[in-house]
Amino acid sequence: MKALIIGAAGFVGGYLINHLSSDCGFEVCATKLCGEQIENENISVYDLDIMNKEDIILLLQKEKPQQIYHLAAQSSVSVSWDKPQLTADINIKGTINLLEAVRESGYSPKILLVGSGEEYGYVLKGEVPITEDTLMRPGNIYAVTKACQGMLGEVYARAYNMDIVMVRAFNHIGPLQSDTFVIADFCKQVAFIEAGKKPPVISVGNLDAKRDFTDVRDIVRAYSLLMQSGKKGETYNVGSGKAVSIRNMLDKILSHSKVKINIETDPKRLRPSDVPIIEADISKLCAHTGWKRNISIDDTIEDILEYWRNIAK
Repeated sequence: MKALIIGAAGFVGGYLINHLSSDCGFEVCATKLCGEQIENENISVYDLDIMNKEDIILLLQKEKPQQIYHLAAQSSVSVSWDKPQLTADINIKGTINLLEAVRESGYSPKILLVGSGEEYGYVLKGEVPITEDTLMRPGNIYAVTKACQGMLGEVYARAYNMDIVMVRAFNHIGPLQSDTFVIADFCKQVAFIEAGKKPPVISVGNLDAKRDFTDVRDIVRAYSLLMQSGKKGETYNVGSGKAVSIRNMLDKILSHSKVKINIETDPKRLRPSDVPIIEADISKLCAHTGWKRNISIDDTIEDILEYWRNIAK
């Protein structure tokens, strides 16, 4: 079995490469942008700009993968406000280019379009846990483009009988994640405090919001299971199914710290929280694939801390 991962140079891509090649025994080929790096000698790597449909067609004709994982995206909410046209081009036009390239390539791979829990946006109190049928009220440009991507997938699956599965992935965490994300940021601060490179004070923002955190290694396993058992034209929530407050996550991180650390609220980190709780209903995912979480939050936190401790040495 051959799998193609489009946009594999990011946080999730590396874990998906390892899972498919090492755990599943797939032949993996992956794409990146020119200038990005993918350090893996066991796979084929190509430079690809999804703005160029003809290049996608040429790659498909050469490799003919049975599975295509579409990870390529402009995935920063803040960048989406600054560069809405770029975000729409990559996330919407890029997806259309991929779907059209597959349609014109003369064969029928299975395609996974990776969306985001951000698509649900302003979730009402009575709508938690969030099912796939919950009304989407996206609150930023990135979320709008991802919602559009999912709708495109549904249309192409229905109109052209293409085997496309959509996911809406909730917060995923793990080693190697950028410190622009809250859990990685907290773990980095703790590691640098332990190394004596930062005063024993951790800066925080809003700790009351509750979010659905899952280890990225469990996330990519869900993706591969959906490529086996996910139904054509269907959308699946991917998450843990349990919301945890940021405060609780911080307490867990501090419990693993080797030194005493004080907590200090940084006004620059405070953001209005329109949605106090986001929790995925993952019953559809579990029913169709048998997926369940294998890695506990505590184990994930330990792994993230060790990653940052090695950097802080």
